[in-house]
Amino acid sequence: MRCPYCGHEDSQVKDSRPTEDGAAIRRRRQCEGCGARFTTFERIQLRDITVVKTDGASEPFNRDKLARSIELACRKRAIDPVRIERLVSGIQRQLETSGDSEVASARIGALAMEGLKGLDSVAYIRFASVYKDFTEAKDFEDFAGSIREVSGE
Repeated sequence: MRCPYCGHEDSQVKDSRPTEDGAAIRRRRQCEGCGARFTTFERIQLRDITVVKTDGASEPFNRDKLARSIELACRKRAIDPVRIERLVSGIQRQLETSGDSEVASARIGALAMEGLKGLDSVAYIRFASVYKDFTEAKDFEDFAGSIREVSGE
């Protein structure tokens, strides 16, 4: 494993343990070159998934990119990070077990929206504002109104 600080090729595993949701192994490593410590995560990957963007371009599925976008929507909300990690792992698992090697970015967005809807309404609206490309305040108002109608508030 390459050191993120100095780029040295070798590091020593100091500690390994499963993550709280059991979907990965967390490893603490120490660089044999500079002595810096860093953490890596090892996850099961069932298949390589290619994301097809709306403009037709494609790129490999990036779990970290999905996690960042969900974490950004959940920022400053009282949501346990373990629940966010479970949501991201669940979406990744759904994509890997679907049998499709190519997945539309819209499908990933829809899965994230579905998960956030049950997690936190503010995070759901935040994510929707980017996913659905809100351009003015009325877009927020209309979307929030549709949530109230569904939930019966």
